[in-house]
Parts: sequence; C-alpha cells; structure tokens
Amino acid sequence: MPVLDRSRIRPDVLRLMDELLKEQMDGVMEFLGLEENRGVDFQALWRKVMEGNERFFRGEMSVDELYNYLTMDEMLFLARLMRHGFEHMAKVEQERHPLPQSVKIEQASAGGVPAEWQIVPEAAEERVLLYFHGGGMVVGSPNTHRILTVTLGEATKMRVLSVDYRLAPEHPYPAQLEDCVTAYKWLLSVGFNPKNIVVAGDSAGGNLAITTLLKLRDEGMPLPAGAVCLSPATDWTGSDESFFENAKTDPVLADIGIFWWVPAYLGGANPSDPLISPVFADLRGLPPILVQASTCEMLFGGCKRFVERAREAGVDATLQTWDDMPHVFQSFGLYTLPEAKEAIAKISEFIQKLFK
Repeated sequence: MPVLDRSRIRPDVLRLMDELLKEQMDGVMEFLGLEENRGVDFQALWRKVMEGNERFFRGEMSVDELYNYLTMDEMLFLARLMRHGFEHMAKVEQERHPLPQSVKIEQASAGGVPAEWQIVPEAAEERVLLYFHGGGMVVGSPNTHRILTVTLGEATKMRVLSVDYRLAPEHPYPAQLEDCVTAYKWLLSVGFNPKNIVVAGDSAGGNLAITTLLKLRDEGMPLPAGAVCLSPATDWTGSDESFFENAKTDPVLADIGIFWWVPAYLGGANPSDPLISPVFADLRGLPPILVQASTCEMLFGGCKRFVERAREAGVDATLQTWDDMPHVFQSFGLYTLPEAKEAIAKISEFIQKLFK
C-alpha cells in the first residue's frame, strides 16, 4: 500500500511527478532487460521493498530489522537499478532541454576524486560553486544534476565543480564526506581563494555541504564564503516526527523505499554522529548558510531544526520555505513550477551578497 496520499498533492505537481516517474521507470525497464539482470525476480524484490517501506513508516521496524531486511546483494542490485533509472531520466530531460552550446563541460580529477567542471560563458574565473549532488548517498551523479547545476552557474555567474563522490552501499560513510572534503582542499591547492568558493548541495548533497564545513572547521582549514543547501538531510536518526508525518505529502521520497538507504549509507556507523546528522553538531564558526525547503516534504522538520540550532550558535543561517512543493523542487520543477525559478533567483541573491 503506497504511503503517499495523492489527494493531498497539488495537481500540477502530481502531473509533473508522474511524468518524471514514467521516465525513470522506462530506465528501470531498460535495466531489467539487460542480459545480466534477466534472472532476477524483480517483482518479488520490489514487493519486499514496498512491504518494508510500509512497515518503516508505520514504525514497526526495529534497528536490527532495518539493517537485516535486505541482503547486501539485494541492496547492490537496487542501487544499480535506481542509478540506471536516474541516469535515463537525466538523458531524457537533457534531450528535452539541451544545454546551451556555449556551456563547457570538462571532466576533472579533484585531488583524485572524479568531478565535472561546468562553465557558463559569463562565469567569473575566480569564483567556484562546489556542488554535491543528492540521491540518498546511493544514487546520483554530476550528470543527473547537470541541468540544475548549470542553471545555478548561470544565475550566480560562477564556475561549477560538481563532485562525483563515492556511493553506498559499495562505499558507506565516511567515503562520501572524505571525497567532498578532498575536492574542496584540491580547489585551495590549485589557487582558488576560499572566500571565492561557495559549497552547495541538495538532499544528501546538502548534508555533505554542511558536514564538509564542519570537517574543515574542525581541521582548522579556511572556510568558504558560504553554503547553499536545498532540502538537506540533517538527521539520520529517525527521531524527527515530521519526517514520518510529511510522508503522505512527499511524492519524491515516500514510496521510493528510503528505509534501506539508512543501513546502506551508515554501514554500522552511529547515526547521531554530528558528521552524519549535523542537526546534533556544534555549529559555531560556520559561514552564512542558506537552506531552502518545502513545508510538506519529509526533510522539512530537520531543515527547520538545523537552521534554528545554527542561529543559536551565532551562524548567519536563513531558511526559505515554499508550500506544496516536492522535495528539491528547484531541480524537478525547473521548467514547470514558477516556485523553482523564484528559488533559483533567491539563491543568486544570497550568493551575490556573500561577495559584496
């Protein structure tokens, strides 16, 4: 039984999400048709995932069950399947909305971490938006987020370095954070001024933007000018009641089987670790942070709590919210939702103030 209550979703948002889901499912079917995957009983596996998802949202799954519900082989298969689906969706969207030919896309090695330079013609050479994509630490790449990040480059007139950090379950915590910190240090090593760098990310990538700041601060490294976080995941403990309450109005995360991402990413690590759940961190000394979120998405409560704690710690933290929007609507609704364009404009305003 689906967790999402479709009757509570705004009609234009529901149409958009159904269209994107169809694109993703076309990619899933393509993946299942590959020779090496034809022996897998996907229907049985997906029923198992949906049953687990329902139990998770009803609060019927213990920590031990959460970690043992799926085998490593099942998680690896699901991760590969979802990655294929997301890459297919990105391919369709980029064909539908091709990038301007004037945009340069260049592969890079950021201190050994794969990354992608995305350079719009008007970008200031000395300024970098260091971007960490979302995807629950399990899926996503610079390619899946390229339309969003190029749009951010255009709006902010900055070069974008989009990081292709390692993914779980093959690489659990702290692999993702290590890669993001390495990419930032590499920018410094090749001559970029930290005051000309802004770190940014969505969802899991928003988590990494915050935890990268914490790790750099704790190591005594010079911090960037600021951070932009789109619906960041700030709490992996499952202690936020609104996370479960808002599942009925979150068309992105509610029925995707998010419960197994937790053990896939943590790999046994303590979810209360501040470098995993930064809502529990000492946030003193961090640069200005902009958080954008939808009030009806599952991660909203964690976003709100994080900004409140950041302000208490003396951080210049801003929370901008929209109603009735899907998770990371800035990306999903870029061409159809006026709220997405408004949010991009507000990101540009925030970043321009950082450089004044």
